[in-house]
Formats: sequence, C-alpha cells, structure tokens
Amino acid sequence: MAKVNQSFFEPGRNVDLHETKVEFSEGLRRFQLKLNLLFLQKGVVLLLIGFLLGRAMILSHLTPFALPFFASVYMMRRKKAPIVLIGLAVGALTVSMGNSFYTLLSGIFFLLTYKTFSKFHKDEMKVIPFYVLTISFISKCCYFYIIQHQNFTMYDSMMAVVEASLSFILTLIFMQSIPLLSLRKRKKTLKTEEVVSLIILLASVLTGTIGWSMYDLSIEHILSRYLVLIFAFVAGATVGSTVGVVTGLIFSLANVSSFYQMSLLAFSGLLGGLLKEGRKVGTAIGLLIATLLIGMYGEAKAPLIVNIYESAVAIFLLFLTPQSLTAKLAKHIPGTNEHTQEQQQYIRKIRDITANRVEQFSSVFQALSKSFSQYDQWRDHDGEEREIDYFLSNVTEKTCQTCFKKEHCWAKNFNKTYDLMKKVIHETENGDGTIPHRVHREFDKHCTKAKKVEDAILQELTFYQANQKLKLQVKESRKLVAEQLLGVSEVMGDFAKEIQRERENHHKQEEMILDALQDFGLDIEHVEIYSLNVGNVDIDMTLPYCNGHGECEKIIAPLLSDILGETIVVQKEECASYPDGFCYVTFRSAQAFVVETGVAHAAKGGGFVSGDSYSTIDLGTRKYAVAISDGMGNGERAHHESNETLRLLQTILQSGIEEKVAIKSVNSILSLRTTDEIFSTLDLAMIDLQNASVRFLKIGSTPSFIKRGDRVLKVESSNLPMGIIQEFDVDVVSEQLKAGDLLIMMSDGIFEGPKHVENYDLWMRRKIREIETKDPQEIADLIMEEVIRTRSGMIEDDMTIVVSKVEHNTPKWASIPTGKLKSMIS
Repeated sequence: MAKVNQSFFEPGRNVDLHETKVEFSEGLRRFQLKLNLLFLQKGVVLLLIGFLLGRAMILSHLTPFALPFFASVYMMRRKKAPIVLIGLAVGALTVSMGNSFYTLLSGIFFLLTYKTFSKFHKDEMKVIPFYVLTISFISKCCYFYIIQHQNFTMYDSMMAVVEASLSFILTLIFMQSIPLLSLRKRKKTLKTEEVVSLIILLASVLTGTIGWSMYDLSIEHILSRYLVLIFAFVAGATVGSTVGVVTGLIFSLANVSSFYQMSLLAFSGLLGGLLKEGRKVGTAIGLLIATLLIGMYGEAKAPLIVNIYESAVAIFLLFLTPQSLTAKLAKHIPGTNEHTQEQQQYIRKIRDITANRVEQFSSVFQALSKSFSQYDQWRDHDGEEREIDYFLSNVTEKTCQTCFKKEHCWAKNFNKTYDLMKKVIHETENGDGTIPHRVHREFDKHCTKAKKVEDAILQELTFYQANQKLKLQVKESRKLVAEQLLGVSEVMGDFAKEIQRERENHHKQEEMILDALQDFGLDIEHVEIYSLNVGNVDIDMTLPYCNGHGECEKIIAPLLSDILGETIVVQKEECASYPDGFCYVTFRSAQAFVVETGVAHAAKGGGFVSGDSYSTIDLGTRKYAVAISDGMGNGERAHHESNETLRLLQTILQSGIEEKVAIKSVNSILSLRTTDEIFSTLDLAMIDLQNASVRFLKIGSTPSFIKRGDRVLKVESSNLPMGIIQEFDVDVVSEQLKAGDLLIMMSDGIFEGPKHVENYDLWMRRKIREIETKDPQEIADLIMEEVIRTRSGMIEDDMTIVVSKVEHNTPKWASIPTGKLKSMIS
C-alpha cells in the first residue's frame, strides 16, 4: 500500500492551498477586468457587432441593419463610430464589394447630412430616425441605379421603400439597445421595451452568422438556441418564448428556409423557461424535447440527428456560461428572483437609511433636551452664592467705596461684615420689605453708615427680585422646551423602530388558513398575512363576489377568531360592484373594550354659542380620549378658546407625544401667544381599550364621577386653568375601569349649577346613584334636565356633560370551532 504524503495534512499546507485559491480568484478577477477594458471600453464588442450586422441581409439583398447601427453609435458613443463603420464595411465586404461600397457610401452620406443640418434642430435624438429614413432611401435608389446599369424599375423603388422603413424602425430600436450593452454601469431595471429592443439587436447580430457552419453544424442555429436558452434560464417562459419568436422571425426574414426555426426556438424558450426550476439541466431538457418534437415533423432540411447535435452544442455553451453572468443579467430583467431580491435589497437599504436618519434626529432632540435640562442643574449649585455676591458688590459700590472705615470692615472684619449684610438682605427679602429692629440695631453697631447701606439694599432688592423673577420664567420655559424636545425624541425613536420592522414571512400560515376556510366550504381566492402578533393581527383576503350576504362578518371572522385564539373582526371591506368581481377584506384584532358615549350641552341663556367644548378622540393606538374644555366667560370668545385648546390637544396627542407633555405644550402656547387674560380649563380622560385602565388629567376642571353598580367614585385634582402660568405640574389620577362602568365628566355649569345646594358633591353623587338607566345618552340628558329644573328652567351658565360607558367588545357572531389549526398557527 502506498504511503500517504503527510505534508498534505499539515496546517501550513492548508494555508498554502487557501492562499493559492485566493490568488487564483484575484487573478481571475483581474483577467475579467482586462477583458471588460478590451471589449467594452476599447470598442471591440461594437466592432464585432458591426462586422456581423454588415453581413446581415433580409430577403437576400436588403441590408437595413448597417446604417441604423452606425447612426445610433454615432449619436450615443461618437468616439467609437469610426471603429463601427470599419466593422460594418469589412462585414459587408465578405458578402460583396458592392455591399461594402454601399455601406461606406451611406455612412459618409449620413455624416455629411448631419453636419450640414445639425444646427437647424435642437433635439437631435428625435430627428436621427428621419435622417436614416431619407438617406437609406436615396442611397438604395442610387445603388440599384448603378448596379443595374440605369435600368431602375418600380420593384427596385418598392424595395428601397421597404429597406428605408425597416431602417427607420431599427434606428429607434438600436438607440434603446446600445446603452444596454454595458450592464456593468447600469443599476436601474430594464423596461419591457428595452428588453425587447435588446433581443432584436442580438437576433439581428446573429443574422450575420447565416451561412457559417462547422462540421456540418450551423453556427446560426447553435447561437440562436444558445440565446434562447440564456433568456429562458434567466427570465423564465415568458421572456424565453418571446426571444424565440423574435429570433426565429428575423432569421426567417433573412432566410425563408429557416422559417421552421421560429417554432423550434419559441417552443424551446417556453419549455426551457417552464423547467428553469431544475436550473441549467431543466432548461437543457426543454430544448432537447422541443428539438425532438419539432424535428419529427420533417420540415427542416437538416436531419434530426444534426438538429440534436446543434442543440447539444448550445447546451454545452449554456453550461460553460458563468453563473455570475446570468445572475448579473437576471438582476436587470423584471420578474426574476434576482431582480426581486435586488429591489428588496434596495428598499431595505433605503429603509435603513431613513431609519438611521430618524434615529439621528431623535438623538439630536434628546441631546438638546438634556442640554436644556442640565443647564440649570449645574448653575443652581453655586448660583445663589454668586447672586448674593453680585448683589453686595452693587450695594458696596454705592456706599462702602467712599467710607473711611472701608479698610476696617472689609479687610480686618470681612466675615462679620459679609454675614451681617447677608442677614439684612434675607430678613428684608423674607419679610414685608422693612428691616426688623433687632437686625437694624445689630447692623448699626457695626456700620457707621447703616441707614445709607440699608436704603441701598432696599433699592437694589427691587431690581434683584425682578431679575430673579425673570430668571425663574426663563428657567421654567427652558424646562418646558426640554420636555417637549424629549417628547419629540421619543416619538421619532418609536417611528424609527417601526420603519425597521419588516413584514414577516407567513407563507405556511397563509396556506393553512386558506385550506381551513376552503375545507369549510368557502371560496377564497387569496390570503395575505401581515401580522399574527397577539392583539395586532392583520390579514387581507380576496373573495369572489359575495352579493352583500355578509359572509366575511358572519362566517370568516368567527372562523379566524377560533383559529387564532382571539377575537377577529372585519376592519375594512370593499365589495365588487358587479357579479364577476372580487371583494377585498381586511381582518384585524378586535379591541378588548369599546366605549359608548352620550353628550348633553347647552349655552348660557339658551343661546347657540357655548363657551364649553368637548371632543372624543380615537387615537388609533388602542386609546380613546374624552375631553371637555371650558373657556373663561361665555359666548363666542370663550368658545374659540376652549375649541382651540381641544384642537391643539388632539393634534399633539395624535402625533404620539405623551399626554402630560401634550398638555404642557398646549398650556405654553395658550400662555405665550397673547397678553390678554384668556384662560380655559381642561378635563381629559385617556382610556386604554385593551385593559380598560383610565388616566385623568384635570387642569382647573370640576370633579368627574365613576358609577359602578350602586357605588359612585369621585375623581378630582387641583390645578389652575390653562394659560394662567407657564409652568405647572400636571397631576395624573389613574383608575381601573370594569365592564359596565359609567364615566361621567362635566363642566362647572353642571357641577355648580343646582340652586340652593350647599354641597354640590353630595348632590351630584346622589343624583347619579338614583339614575337607573345604563344608557349614556339618557344619563347625560337626565342630569342636565335635573340641574336646569333646580333653576326653574333658567340656564345661567354654559353646560356640558359627557357620559362614557365601557363594555367588553363582544362580536355580533360567535366563533366557529375548527379544532385543528389553532396549535399549528401559533
């Protein structure tokens, strides 16, 4: 038995193999870059294409490809135009000397015409096809006239018209195709027109290989089948069959005997595309099957075995094609998996960039908020001592600087003098503005000019207090700005997280739900799941026309409720307006609780404009807000203020900012926007529809009441009305509601409205307890009617009462048990 070379298993040997592999990959990459430089940048590809198009002919003597290609290259890559003209002339020379002369003549004629008339038009790209049309017709007529020794017939003129028309069309096609030859620089998706134009260009180029053969195998057949295989493998059956039809049609125009190739190529593209899931092997099998089936008809001149050999060579070329090339091509063709992944990667990149920018803005706002809040913290440390020093320096500048005992007081007895003056300041500031007799006597013993110093202190104290008040207002404003910036930062941070949250893949669950509904006898076209999170289910369905029977609400939603283990309801439904259409339905998780609201309100004296305003706001985040605002006074001005308060509050709450920050922001706006004494109260209740918890925020408002059976709970808080001061603390009172609870909120016109009542609280509790109905609207009407009755029918103030009833969200239709999917879906 031969000895095993142990050096292959040494660690150093593995490193050498890895380095060799890396060096080989790097060398291959450099070789590809050199080929790219040679073929694309140096114009070798355009030279080869020009050579083949110079040979290409239609109906044996028409050459409509050369001039359009040269004109397109001249307009789009002018530096490569001479190389292309040489390639076209050389290719035409392989056909005949006359064709080469005609190609050069038409190219030179185009250049002279363009140079002559280019200054008369602005948009060159639009007029070039018409130049080609005219020059092609004139050149062909001259060519026929010369070669037929002045025997020019009507048939020749018709052929000239046909070639000129084809040249016009091919110019439009080539102008779209030439930029596609360098896919390395293109990042955008190819349009359908660009794909078809590229196919026509490639098929036209392959026409130049007609007549070439190797070992009795036709080069044109091999390359055309290879072209169809590439596109079928990359883009599927649709594009593959399109390439086959276009290529076969152009070949049949060039050579009538090749008409059967259209059927073979189209069928090959279709089968190869359908079998592309089997990778290159599946596409190759599609070509072989098409070759055998079409070859059995016996229409081809070549025997069946020759066709099989030609297909085998095309398959061999397919397997030699690098995977990187096909993947690169697939990224630019719509509908392919690679293109979809490229688009998703681009969208994901844009999403990440957007989220990062939002997070950066959030960080900026957070940093600004921290800067505002920390500014006063480090200043408060020694700020008071510094203020006292400044205060004393101003006093001593007016008194002690000219005193003969300055040296004795401030040099020899500094601490005693400083403490006595501070004591005078504090006693004066904390008292009624006068210096106590005890402090005056003590200070008079120490200072010879005590009266003058005390007067200076009293005078300076006025400025000091005004300055302190101004600094306090600035501090309060800075704190409010810090809270607002922090609120904006939190909203933007949450928004960034929402952006980065991708839609999960629920293909398996979609199929299971679809099967369950179809097994139940329902006809469902499509199911698309966006979320299966508990409490946040989001499912879209497409159904046939339901004729308004409501099967989505009555059958499908209950079925989904049983499958997913939570209540599912129809959130949106778009029914077709005709019998053969489709209905589009969105199913969402139902809220655990619902709120039913009743409102009663009246203006002072029975007028039309009330100073009270109310609002019920569905915030869309499973929160429900009920708010009452009472403007100061009555009439239109009070109504404007209360309505503006609620409008600002609603706008800020819907942006996602926390309610305490929202209320402080509204208060800041109301207090800063005008110097008039315009105030308003606010009574806000934020109800969580998932757990029925409620948060009360009361700003200068009357108490609210919760009725639970025979119990009546009172909710109150003490805050000044909004707009009076810029800085205040919002007291938040939290309560836990239960199903069946009644939340009663009212303005002061209702609470303090009953006449000859000493204790409004006890009177309101008793009236609420005595009401037997559970309907919110009836309760609101009864309480208002009772208050007005105590006033003998007089309405002496604006009155508003809002009654909200919290109940479990029970669907109209009970869930239908399926019993087999619940555990699998979860």
